[in-house]
Amino acid sequence: MKIEHKTLNERAYEAIRSGLITSQFQPGQVLVIRTLADAYGISATPVREALHRLVGERLLTMLPNRSVAVPELSRDAFVELTEIRVALEGLCAELATPLIKPAAIKRLHGLVRDLQRSIEQRDIRAYVPLNQQLHFTIYEHAHAPRLLGLIQDLWSQVGPFLTKLFDRSDYIAGANDEHHRIIAALEVGDAEAVRLAVIADIRGAARSLVTALDGAAPNVQPDSALSRPLLSAPTC
Repeated sequence: MKIEHKTLNERAYEAIRSGLITSQFQPGQVLVIRTLADAYGISATPVREALHRLVGERLLTMLPNRSVAVPELSRDAFVELTEIRVALEGLCAELATPLIKPAAIKRLHGLVRDLQRSIEQRDIRAYVPLNQQLHFTIYEHAHAPRLLGLIQDLWSQVGPFLTKLFDRSDYIAGANDEHHRIIAALEVGDAEAVRLAVIADIRGAARSLVTALDGAAPNVQPDSALSRPLLSAPTC
């Protein structure tokens, strides 16, 4: 999709960050300015400025040769990000529950059907953006823009790793289960149940992803607050 001529810097920034969230870029991938500019149908300058902005926000990293790349993520960092996501996304979903509209719930049902198709076809490229749409359809109804911005930053950091979700068959079998529970709780207005189902969804994905990350073990102790909830079954 070409980016419109107006506000090119902001549009380039949003397009690249969206690419991070939806796994269009891979961990360690070097982002080539000319390639991105051609893909978006714009000049190199707004892309360059967008990349520098994302480096400043620590969503991208500057390599010693001055090229810009998607950061690698250590197991320790992933565990920490998961704990932050659990807190913030659980809160956001809870806040959204009494405010969500029937039309949004109808859209969620459609997304779950599309997600199920992608699961049956083992199509991770379709699954990742659909999963993102489902979560943010809920979070946007919290009417908490600062909280939403923090969640978007977290997804920008973990997004490039989500293509590994289907690496484990035990995750694939239940990849949509918590989505059904989230919607069922939304339909009856049970904010606590929505929060817990969102947390269970995040933890289920995290247990699948953590084995794919570099490093056999984190630096933290096995019984630490970061590793224990992630590696054990969620309590909900």
